[in-house]
Amino acid sequence: MTTHRYRTHTCGALTADDAGNNVRLSGWVHRIRDHGGLLFIDLRDNYGITQCVIDPDSAAFADAEKVRSEWVLRIDGEVKLRDAAAVNTNIATGGIEIFIREIEVLSVAKELPLPVFGDAEYPEDIRLRYRFLDLRREKLHANILKRTKVISAMRAGMGDAGFTEFSTPILTASSPEGARDFLVPSRIHPGKFFALPQAPQQYKQLLMVAGFDRYFQVAPCFRDEDPRADRLPGEFYQLDLEMSFVTQEDVWNTVEPVITNVFEKFADGKRVTKGWKRIPYWEAIRKYGSDKPDLRNPIEMADTTPWFRGSGFKVFANQIEADDKVQVWAIPAKNKVGAEPIGRAFCDRMNAWAQGQGQPGLGYIFFKDGQGSGPIAKNIGEERTNAIRDQLGLVDGDAVFFVCGVPRAFYKFAGEARNKVGFDLDLVDTEQFSLCWVVDFPFYEWNEEEKRIDFAHNPFSMPQGGLEALNTDSPLELLAYQYDAVCNGYEIASGSIRNQEPETMVKAFELTGKSREEVEEQFGGLYRAFQYGAPPHGGAAFGIDRIVMLLCGVQNLREITAFPMNQQAEDLLMGAPSPASAKQMRELSIRLNVQS
Repeated sequence: MTTHRYRTHTCGALTADDAGNNVRLSGWVHRIRDHGGLLFIDLRDNYGITQCVIDPDSAAFADAEKVRSEWVLRIDGEVKLRDAAAVNTNIATGGIEIFIREIEVLSVAKELPLPVFGDAEYPEDIRLRYRFLDLRREKLHANILKRTKVISAMRAGMGDAGFTEFSTPILTASSPEGARDFLVPSRIHPGKFFALPQAPQQYKQLLMVAGFDRYFQVAPCFRDEDPRADRLPGEFYQLDLEMSFVTQEDVWNTVEPVITNVFEKFADGKRVTKGWKRIPYWEAIRKYGSDKPDLRNPIEMADTTPWFRGSGFKVFANQIEADDKVQVWAIPAKNKVGAEPIGRAFCDRMNAWAQGQGQPGLGYIFFKDGQGSGPIAKNIGEERTNAIRDQLGLVDGDAVFFVCGVPRAFYKFAGEARNKVGFDLDLVDTEQFSLCWVVDFPFYEWNEEEKRIDFAHNPFSMPQGGLEALNTDSPLELLAYQYDAVCNGYEIASGSIRNQEPETMVKAFELTGKSREEVEEQFGGLYRAFQYGAPPHGGAAFGIDRIVMLLCGVQNLREITAFPMNQQAEDLLMGAPSPASAKQMRELSIRLNVQS
C-alpha cells in the first residue's frame, strides 16, 4: 500500500479485482450498524460508499466503538469479497468490504441538527441554515453534481457549434428587463449606482457589433423580484448566446441540437423530442391555454361557439349574443383505452375544482350509451351535442368540458383545466421531455396599471415588418421575431432577432412613451453602436436552473441549487442581507430612511 496521508482509493472505486489488497480510505461515517459484535461502518465521500467491518478481536475495535455519524475517519484495512448473500447490487462497491486494521479520527461531529442519512422531509429553515449538512444528503448531493455536468455538456456543445465563450461585466448600468434592479452604490461617485445585470443583453449585442459573430456565456443574472418555485430570489444562471447574420430559423436550427443532446445525455431513459415543433403564440393560447404548453398532455382545446349560439343553454347563448368577442372553448377528455368511463362523479369534481379557482363552474357533457349526458346536453339538444362529439372525435366513455367568455380573460383558466384533466385521467406521458418553440409573440401589450402600451417581451426585439409596421400598423396587432423554448410546461429559454436599426429602435420605444432623448440616454452604448455598422443578429438565453430542475425530476429550484435563499430572500447560512456599518455607510455617502 502507498503511504498517501489520507487515501489510496475513493469510497466509490474498489471492486472485486481489489480483493486481498491493503487500502486506505477517508470519508464521513454514513451509518454504523452493530451485528452481534461485528461493527459495520459505511464510509462515504463524494464518489460513493464503502462498507467497512471490524470484529472485537481487532486492536482498533475500541476506537471503532467511539465513532458516531458524520465523523471524518481514515481507515486502513484489507479488501475482501462479500459473501454472495451479502452482495449489495445498488452500489458500485457492493461486492466487497474492508476489514479494518486501523482507524484515525480526523474530525468529530456534534449532534446533527438534521439527518444526513436518507432523504426524509425536513423543515426548510433548518435545511438552509445548515446547508453544508443538507448537501451531504444523497439526492441533493447528486442533483448538484448533475448540475455541474449539465453545464459542462452545454459548454462542450456550444464549442462544437462554433461559439466562443465571453465574460461580460457584473457591475453595469440599469436596463429595463422587466424586473427591479439590484443596485450597488458607488463610493467613488457619491449618489450614483451600478446595477447588477438582469441579463447580458446589451453587452452580447455589442459583441456582435464588434464582429465576434458567435458568443455564448454561462451568465449569472440578478433580478430583485419575488421568489417562486421555478425562480429563486436574487440570482439565476442562463446559457446566453448570440449570433450574427442569422434569421430566427438559423438560431433554432443551431441551438436546438445542442439542447436536445444535453437532455438526451441526462434523461435517464426518458424520451426526448426530435425536431421541435414551431407553434405560433396565438395557436398555443388557443389550443393549450398557455404560451408554455405541456405537450406531454395530448388534449387540444377547440372552439365550439357555433353550437351554443342561439342554443337552449342560455348561460352561454346570452353571452354570445351580447358580445361578439365571447367564445366557448371545449376541453375534450378522450379517455384512455380500457379505463373506466368518465361519468358524472368525475365531471362534478372538475366543476367543484373550477369553483375553488374562483370560477362560476365548468360545464360538461359526458358520453355513454351512444348519447351525451348532463345539463348542457339536455339544454342544447341531441343534434348539437352530436355535432360537438363529432367535431372533437369523442366516443362513449369520453367527456368534454366548456369555458365561456372573452378568451383573453379566461384562456389561462382553460389551460389550467386542460392540465388538470390530463393529469387526473393519467393522459400525460411523464416518461418524456417534450420540447418545442413558441414563436411570433405579440410585440406590445396593454399595461392596464399605467394605461399605456408596453413591450410584451424583450424590448430589443425586431418587430415583424420593421419600421414600416411601427409607423402604419396597430401596435397591439404587431408581432415580433420573438420566440421561447418550452419543455413540459416550463419556459426554458427566450430569444429574438434583435432590432439593430437606430431609427426602428427609437420608434419602438417612442410607442411606449419614451422620447428619443430618453432612449439615447438610457441605451446610449447600444444606440451609438448601431450607427457604426451593426450586423443583423439574434440569440436566446436558456435557463440553466429550470433545465437542471427538469432533468433532476424535482419541483423546486432549491433542490438543484447549492446555496439558495429562502422564500423571504434571505441567506440563512451566511446571514444575508445584513446591516452595513456606520463607517461603510459614510464611505458610500448613504443615509438610511427605513420605513417602519
